[in-house]
Amino acid sequence: MSLLNEARALAPALTELRHALHREPELGLDLPLTQAKILQALEGLGLEIRLGTALSSVTAVLRGGRPGPAVLLRGDMDALPVREDTGLPYASVLDGRMHACGHDLHVTGLVGAARLLAARREELAGDVVLMFQPGEEGQGGARIMIDEGVLDAAGERVVAAYALHVISTGVPTGFAATRPGPMLAASDQVTVTVRGRGGHGSSPHSAADPVPALCAMVTALQTAVTREIDVFDPAVVTVGLIQAGTAANVIPETARFAATVRTFSDASRARVRTVFERTVHGVAAAHGVSAGIDYTEQYPPTVNDAAEAGFALETARRILGERRVLEAPAPMAGAEDFSFVLREVPGAFVGLGACPPGTDPANAPMNHSPRAVYDDSALPYAAALLAGLALRRLGTPLTAPAATAPGTAPRPGSATAARA
Repeated sequence: MSLLNEARALAPALTELRHALHREPELGLDLPLTQAKILQALEGLGLEIRLGTALSSVTAVLRGGRPGPAVLLRGDMDALPVREDTGLPYASVLDGRMHACGHDLHVTGLVGAARLLAARREELAGDVVLMFQPGEEGQGGARIMIDEGVLDAAGERVVAAYALHVISTGVPTGFAATRPGPMLAASDQVTVTVRGRGGHGSSPHSAADPVPALCAMVTALQTAVTREIDVFDPAVVTVGLIQAGTAANVIPETARFAATVRTFSDASRARVRTVFERTVHGVAAAHGVSAGIDYTEQYPPTVNDAAEAGFALETARRILGERRVLEAPAPMAGAEDFSFVLREVPGAFVGLGACPPGTDPANAPMNHSPRAVYDDSALPYAAALLAGLALRRLGTPLTAPAATAPGTAPRPGSATAARA
C-alpha cells in the first residue's frame, strides 16, 4: 500500500480531529484545549513527549528502529481573532476566533504523519521530532520553542526541518508547491507618530500641522521604495492605518500612521529600514514637525535550503504524482515564523492546496478571510507528505505513483501558480 493510501485509511479519524480543533480555536501562546486534543490523539504511539513551559507547545520524539540522524516536522496550532462566517456545521463555537489560516489542518496532518511513521518505525534510520507549535500568528512561538530546545529534543541537533501550509485559494486540493531560496517574506511593523503644534483650522500659520507632514511621508515612502530598492530584491511598504484629529476645524497636536514592511533578504530588509527612517525624519524636518518611529522587526524571510527544496519537490512528486507538484516561480509576500527554524537548520517550507471541490480556486476566499473554507480531503495529502519527507530523509525509499495520477499542475508563471 502506498503512503498516500495508508493516509487515506486514516481520513475518518483525521477529519474528526480536525473538526474538533476547528470548533474550539485558541489564540496566541496559551492553547490548553488544543494541547489536550493533541496529547489525546498521540496516545499509544510510543512517543517521548515534552510540554512547553513558556507556551503550551507539544514536542514529541519518535525513535526509529535503526540509528541515524534526527529530522523535524512542524505543525502550528493557533487560530486568528476572526469571526467565522462559513456556515460550516463544525464552525467555531468561540465568538471572534477562527482557524481562518488552516492551522487546524496543520495539526491534524502532523498527527496523521505521526501515526504513519509509528507504523513504519522499524524502517526509520533515525528519529523524528514532531513540533506542535503555538503562537505563529505574530507571537513568534517557533523562536520560543527553539529557546526551549525543540531542535535538540532527540538528543542531537536535527539535520533538517520541514513544514507545510495549506492554501484555500489558487490551487485545487492536493497540489503542492515550493521553491529553493526565499519562499516567504520578512515581516516588520512600523508605527510613526508625527508631533506638531495644535491650533485652529482657520489659522494654520500659527500652528505646526502634523497632518500634511504625515501625508507627505506616506507618499514619499512609496517613491523611496521604487527609487532606492533593487527591483530584483523587492520590498513592499503598505500603510494600513492613519489616525489624526478630532474635528474638521482643529489642527491636532499629533498624527499617527502604521505600516507593514515585507522584504525577501536580510540586505533588502536592512536597506528598507534605513530608507524608511531617513525619509520620515527628512519629511518631518521639512514640515517643521518631529517624528517618533517604533520599528519592530517581527519575522525574518522564510528561506528554503536549495538542496532541501529540491528534495521536498521530489518527495512530493513521489507521493502526490508528477502533475500535482509545482516549483513555485516566485516567493509570496506573506510571512511565517518557521523562518526562525530555517535560520538554524536546513529545510523546506511547502504550500499545499486545500480548496474545496466545487469551488473555483481563482475566486475562493483566501487565507485569513472569515469565509475561508479548507477541504478535509487535504488531510491525507498533508499527513502523507510530512511522513514521506521524514521517511526519505532517514533512508526509506518511496515508490513514485503512476503517471496517470489525476489533475494537472498550474502552469509556472500563471496567476494560479504564482499564488501557490
